[in-house]
Amino acid sequence: MQLKGAITAIVTPFKNGEVDENCFRELIEWQISEGIDGLVPCGTTGESATLSHAEHERVIEICIDQVKKRVPVIAGAGSNCTREAISLLRFAKKAGADAGLMLTPYYNKPTQEGVYQHFKAIAAEVSLPMVVYNVPGRTGLNVTASTMARMFKDIPTVVAAKEASGNIVQISDYMELCGPDFTLLVGDDFAVLPSMAMGCTGVISVTGNIAPRMMHDLCQAWFDKDLEKAKQLHYAMMPLNRGCFLETNPIPVKTALCMMGKVGPEMRLPLVPLMPENEAALRKILTDAKLI
Repeated sequence: MQLKGAITAIVTPFKNGEVDENCFRELIEWQISEGIDGLVPCGTTGESATLSHAEHERVIEICIDQVKKRVPVIAGAGSNCTREAISLLRFAKKAGADAGLMLTPYYNKPTQEGVYQHFKAIAAEVSLPMVVYNVPGRTGLNVTASTMARMFKDIPTVVAAKEASGNIVQISDYMELCGPDFTLLVGDDFAVLPSMAMGCTGVISVTGNIAPRMMHDLCQAWFDKDLEKAKQLHYAMMPLNRGCFLETNPIPVKTALCMMGKVGPEMRLPLVPLMPENEAALRKILTDAKLI
């Protein structure tokens, strides 16, 4: 299994308050046909926080079944409760996921030692590769480079990280301390190119929901050592990246997919529809990019 390139943190379509399975399957097929390199169901962008456990499991099952091993599936399985994270990752393994995206514990704000022990306990119970997801803006917790390096060294199933602190220096620190065998995926669409220059192997992307081909091509241009093409795509995607973060993710990207005719408009409270002025701005961005 290679975790590299453009990996979409895919949205969860809803219809009449339920997961829209047919729409989800069609969205997955479109993503793969557009060249996406992997998928993450039940991440932040997939509104995992408002899925029931049964829905969470069903979304992962649908994704794995539809993908049929054509690209890696990294199933969202994190929790601020270690026991719950173990249960979620155990299900992901049973369902056939290639890895689990393991959000660091949120709200209870453990120490760095607590973070280490959390992942060590999970690994002791479930032998599935883990991608440690560091996103301090949502969790109130930052995994330091020394803690990440310690986990990578001591916990065999900690094979990668998604780094979404927005801190370029921390990406450098991760790579320096963890070494060249560590797989680091950037979690900020704005920083894909500079992050890959420092050693990241790709991105777990929000913008990939609406522009999977462009995000794949950006990563591939870097792999092909075509820096001019990579820079061109980097700047071409900036308006789309800004559009996807006009408000809290995934409100804008789900609205964009609705404008593109890919999903319905539903999202779950406490998320609410995009403000009218931002909707107009998003529509212009998509129109200019010829996505609608």
